Amino acid sequence: MKTIVSLVLLTLAFVSPEANAEQQTKEAKRIIALAPHIVENLFQIGAGDRVIGTTDHSDYPEAAKSIPRIGNYARLNIEDILAADPDLIIAWKTGNPTDDLERLAKFGIRIVYSDPHSPEDVAGEFRRFGELTGLEQQAEQQAIGYLAKLNKIKQQYQDKPWVSAFYELWPRPLTSIAANAWPQHLINICRANNPFVQSKTDYPQINLEQVVLKNPQLIIQPRSSARSITDEINWKQWSDIPAVKNNAFIHPDENQLHRMTSRALNELTLLCQQIDEIRERHYKQAGL
Repeated sequence: MKTIVSLVLLTLAFVSPEANAEQQTKEAKRIIALAPHIVENLFQIGAGDRVIGTTDHSDYPEAAKSIPRIGNYARLNIEDILAADPDLIIAWKTGNPTDDLERLAKFGIRIVYSDPHSPEDVAGEFRRFGELTGLEQQAEQQAIGYLAKLNKIKQQYQDKPWVSAFYELWPRPLTSIAANAWPQHLINICRANNPFVQSKTDYPQINLEQVVLKNPQLIIQPRSSARSITDEINWKQWSDIPAVKNNAFIHPDENQLHRMTSRALNELTLLCQQIDEIRERHYKQAGL
């Protein structure tokens, strides 16, 4: 095995400029996809069978579970990646170890980056992946359908009054969202007003006293099967908070909502409906 890998390393270290230029234009057939959302979006456009390696937690669709794992968010297995002989690596701009990616780039492997921030960016991901794989037509169909669904949700809630919402991304340490965070864009669509939106970082750590002072009308606590609800904050201790007083808690599926894929819109639809119910209840109680 070490001999094979050594030969691969030697070969890649001396990739000619001409070969590298050709590599930049050919359709990718052997793809390493370094994040769950990348895998899911490749399957969405019909390129899932080209993914020969991925990272932990790439579990959708079902076929993704059988793709070999070559690392996680903290570390990539360089030898396994080189031995797989990919013609393309699609990396997550903010979710992969940069030092490992820099090492891989030195071997002449083509690396492109996925960097979605807003819901609209998912359509751009489809189109970009379509260009990389020669599946432009399928990708364009997915992008158009995705944007149509997104715009429908936006139009449904664009004139709704705002409701104050604390987003409990993680309980310990208590972490929320702000600015350009992916979930922030989603709750904006539902017209949920985050009192910490102006924080200096996208995922600020918040203390309990700050939340109490903000008096949110609802609290959003994303959940997944991997997270124990015993870790969550016991908000009942602060019964004066409107969200606690009115039992206004929402628990979206974070595995869907937090992934930059078309499935996020399914969970967003449900989230906006639940926020709207709490909004109507609040304004009715206030006599508005």
